[in-house]
Amino acid sequence: MNQLTVRRGSAAWALVITSVASFMAALDNLVVTTALPSIRKDLGGALEDLEWTVSAYTLTFAVLLMFGAALGDRFGRRKLFIVGLTIFTGASAAAALAPGIDALIAARAVQGVGAAVMMPLTLTLLTAAVPVARRGAALGIFGAVTGLAVASGPLIGGSLTEHISWQWIFWLNVPIGVALLPLARLRLDESYAPNARLDVPGTLLVSGGLFGIVYALVNGNADGWTSTPILAGLIVGTALLAGFVHHGFNNKNPMLPMRLFRSRAFFGINIASLLMFLGMFGSIFLLSQFLQGVAGYSPTEAGLRMLPWTGMPLIVAPIAGYLSDKIGGRPVVVTGLALQAIGLGLFALVIEPGVSYPAQLPGLILGGIGMALYFAPAASVVMSSVSPAEQGIASGANNALREVGGALGVAVLGAVFAAQGGYESADAFTDGTVPALWIGAGAVALAALIALLIPGRRRTVEAVPQEASPAAEERESIAV
Repeated sequence: MNQLTVRRGSAAWALVITSVASFMAALDNLVVTTALPSIRKDLGGALEDLEWTVSAYTLTFAVLLMFGAALGDRFGRRKLFIVGLTIFTGASAAAALAPGIDALIAARAVQGVGAAVMMPLTLTLLTAAVPVARRGAALGIFGAVTGLAVASGPLIGGSLTEHISWQWIFWLNVPIGVALLPLARLRLDESYAPNARLDVPGTLLVSGGLFGIVYALVNGNADGWTSTPILAGLIVGTALLAGFVHHGFNNKNPMLPMRLFRSRAFFGINIASLLMFLGMFGSIFLLSQFLQGVAGYSPTEAGLRMLPWTGMPLIVAPIAGYLSDKIGGRPVVVTGLALQAIGLGLFALVIEPGVSYPAQLPGLILGGIGMALYFAPAASVVMSSVSPAEQGIASGANNALREVGGALGVAVLGAVFAAQGGYESADAFTDGTVPALWIGAGAVALAALIALLIPGRRRTVEAVPQEASPAAEERESIAV
């Protein structure tokens, strides 16, 4: 068992420090979306550059998340949390100071590295600091703060962009990060996990594979789908991902044991999560630009008008949690995904250059309710799909696959948009957005069908009762 020195107030300080750090990392997933038109106007760049501005962060975050958690377990969670926070804060300043779009993309990638190290350790440090009797309440507050970041991301990004400048969506992180660094050093306790897994080959395989595929999807329309770089990205990327799967089946301690996918529940919730984020994140990427570039709203107005979608989980999640406890996670997850698919389909039906906001509301509200119904039971479904000793790995895998889905969503829907439309006019933008939204709706509908694989209320894992290891118990995550 880890030897921790418990100081007066350490639990409260841990909750404050980890919640604020988590808020920053979660906020950066969506805060940039409403700033994209201003970034494009200021720094220039084509569609693929805007896609990389978003995907550079989500991709590095996704592929390094589980590796970052393992680094903390091996070398000290507080120490690596401080390292990740330092990288994230410094990269935020670099993004704000970026003189061109390429420099901004590079800074966003480094931001993702910092978040991948920092984010998984927030839950670990918080769980270790809070007594078991108060852990549920602390994790509830932590989850609410993270959910607030997701809900307010477009609004905060739009407000800062309109009233100050888009650079301030990144400058905002700098004073917060600088303030958290000494607090983390003084108020968080250090802890380790013996025999932590450091799967360097697995990390390299999945990183290279996903980069190759996302690169090809993002640049395919510009470079030509039969050009050598695009074909190489698709072929090599697919081969590396196949190697990652083989590695997960045959390596002794892989970062993602592929045997976990033999569980219907684990397979169903994780593949559904990847597809849901593919459809949702790719749609938000385009709709946030549509609301400004075509509908004519200011960045702040665009952020406000997206709240029925992004903010609905804050209202509906408690009801969804109650329903999940009563009838089980599967029907709630499936219903949520189906409603979100319908919401995207409704948006695709009404979207046109002169569309009124009331016409957009049904799609936004249904999509938001669907997202809330999915999020609330997803964490418990993930945790119940594996044995207690593997819950840390399962949670990290689910978070990573959702981020991968987000990166693929921007790439896939962006490729559809570029093939069918463009930025030349309002009509051209609409021509590209409508088929992309239908693809997004289809991905989420497929996620609903795959979620039907999740078993009902019967326990999904008949595990021999056992004590979860401290490392696994502390790495339990909230899916927000």
